[in-house]
Amino acid sequence: MKNNASRVLLCQLMLMTTAMPFFFKGTACLLTGVLVCVAGLADEAGPVAALEPPAVKEFMGRQIAQTMHSAGASWLMRREREREEAGALMRQKLELKPGMVICDMGCGNGYHTFPIAKAVAPHGKVYGVEIQEPYLKMLDEGAKKNGVTNFIPVLGLTYDPKLPEGSMDIILLVDVYHEFDRPAEMLAAMRKALKPDGVLVFVEFRGEDDRVPIKPEHKMSKAQLTKELTGNGFKLVKQFDELPWQHMMWFGKQ
Repeated sequence: MKNNASRVLLCQLMLMTTAMPFFFKGTACLLTGVLVCVAGLADEAGPVAALEPPAVKEFMGRQIAQTMHSAGASWLMRREREREEAGALMRQKLELKPGMVICDMGCGNGYHTFPIAKAVAPHGKVYGVEIQEPYLKMLDEGAKKNGVTNFIPVLGLTYDPKLPEGSMDIILLVDVYHEFDRPAEMLAAMRKALKPDGVLVFVEFRGEDDRVPIKPEHKMSKAQLTKELTGNGFKLVKQFDELPWQHMMWFGKQ
């Protein structure tokens, strides 16, 4: 929350003030000060913040990468991207059909979102999930520019993508899963959002290939991805290995 740091600092000062006069007189007064501070913070933060799971820096032996800031959005539209990632081929392998409901998770400024929306039109829908508000403005502008009307922007949370339960045919994650700092919670939430035969499709830079010029924490190996997914209620359905720099792997519910 916006003023959380200030509240924490205030709490620390209150604790110091409460504890010091009674430091040598037992712990009862110190405990009272702690309880007052915790109660005050909980009251201000509200139930949502109280239930928010803690972020992690490591998951199942893997370092979590830092989230790419929206200020770097132009990199997502770089000229070389099609050559490096073969996005058109990747989308072709999704086997999209009119009427499908797709989520582009961590969709950025819509590089894949709008071509997908056109492929599932007129009755299909695409949910574009982002956790950074500036992207939503870019997505709104992009939808108008591309004449896309079957796109639904979603401001998600780092632990909840805010998708309707049991609604998704495909949840596509292109170069984003490795940045999730609450991966277990996100996997559980995405699992709920899938239809019974729905799939998660991961496109990640190959962690096994030193020739792929991407920082190690922004790459994933097949073995690591499979370990994390099978450990969280999914099974590997199929994979495609002909993209220039990335793995493409489909996971369904176990």
